[in-house]
Amino acid sequence: MTLTKTKVIERSLITTYRKTIWRKFIKALQNYELINEGDKVMVCISGGKDSFLLAKCIQELQRHGKYHFEARYVCMDPGYNDYNRGWIEDNAETLGIPLEIFESDIFDVVSNVDFKSPCYFCARMRRGCLYRHAQDIGCNKIALGHHFDDVIETTLLSMFYGSEVKTMMPKLHSDNFPGIELIRPLYMVKEDAIINWRDANDLTFINCACRFTEGCSLINDGSSKRKVVKELIKTLKQDLPEIDHNIFTSMHNVNLNCVPGYTVDREKHSFLEHYDQNEEK
Repeated sequence: MTLTKTKVIERSLITTYRKTIWRKFIKALQNYELINEGDKVMVCISGGKDSFLLAKCIQELQRHGKYHFEARYVCMDPGYNDYNRGWIEDNAETLGIPLEIFESDIFDVVSNVDFKSPCYFCARMRRGCLYRHAQDIGCNKIALGHHFDDVIETTLLSMFYGSEVKTMMPKLHSDNFPGIELIRPLYMVKEDAIINWRDANDLTFINCACRFTEGCSLINDGSSKRKVVKELIKTLKQDLPEIDHNIFTSMHNVNLNCVPGYTVDREKHSFLEHYDQNEEK
């Protein structure tokens, strides 16, 4: 019997990409307790490779997992043109994802205001719309498609440009929408594996598709800070292939005894608070 393209894609997750994608997806779920019995998860689909892979992984978890949870596969249309929206709808059909689309006017708002950092404000507004929609449809968790590379790049971005040591968390509570958590189930999945899965299955996804990229090169022009950090990691891996794993693991092994300052719940602390006490011991 000839398998449909959807079935071939689904099977590849638990065969060809079992080690590089599926097991790492499951490990992140278990290590960080991301999805539990009875959860109602809103899976956010932006139209890119990461969010569509996330949707397929969660769909497979629903079918074959050991516990029951609900999932809604949601795409917010912030003002896509017909061509890009069509790509998203076609990919959802190819992948067998029951996509729900809701509208917003975010692109109009961003394009009509003189923001110095349009990407930043667009992302903030999109996040707020997603939280509100999750609340409206009764979901207690929002799943985003950030992956391993996003995590380590964010770690270095915070150090190099933000002068602080912090990273992208696997899950976090919403400050403005009580009862809703944001989760990142692809937290341990490398981007290379996602690209391989995409290409091997002959899939094409949109990138950003915002109004700025359609008309100019303000976004994804190769000069962003994240692009710089991505290239730096790539260069460093030539001499130390495990450097990405070392960066990732270091954020799980923070030794506060060897940190001169740190923040807990927005309150700053210094090693001096306990310095003399340690000498007495």
